[in-house]
Amino acid sequence: MQSLIDERDISRQLSKFVRILDKRTWNDLSDMFAEDVRFDYAEGVEHQGLGVMRDRIVGFLQNCGPTQHLLGSAIIEVTGDTAVSRVYVQARHQGLGERQHLHFDANGEYIDEWERKETGWKIVRRVAINMISKGDPNAMGSSQTIN
Repeated sequence: MQSLIDERDISRQLSKFVRILDKRTWNDLSDMFAEDVRFDYAEGVEHQGLGVMRDRIVGFLQNCGPTQHLLGSAIIEVTGDTAVSRVYVQARHQGLGERQHLHFDANGEYIDEWERKETGWKIVRRVAINMISKGDPNAMGSSQTIN
C-alpha cells in the first residue's frame, strides 16, 4: 500500500512541476527539487544546484509568452526511500509581444531520480531527453531550448 501512496505523491509532484513552469512561480521549485539537484536538460552536460537550475529555466522562459507543459505515460518505480520516474513531456511555447505569432513545440522525456526527504519526495537528478521539436525556437526569445 505504501508503494501506491508513494507513486501517487510522486505523480502529484510531477504535475506540480509543469504548473510551476506555466505559472512562472519559480520559488516553488524548491518544493520539488533537492538543493543539490543534478540535471541535464538534453545538453549532454550535467549541472548541479537548485539555484543553477532555477536560473537556467527562468533564462529560457522569461522572454517567452504563454506556455503549456503536459506530462503523460508516467512509469514510477519506488524502492523504499528512492524512486525513478520516466514521463513523457510535451511543451508548447508561444512568443511574447512582437513574437506572439511564433510557436515552438518540444517533445521528450524526463527521467528523474527521487529521494524521500523529511519534507516529502524530491528530485535529486533529472535527465531530459528531446525527441521531437517543431516550430520556431525564437518564440522563446532564443534559439536555445529547454523543456
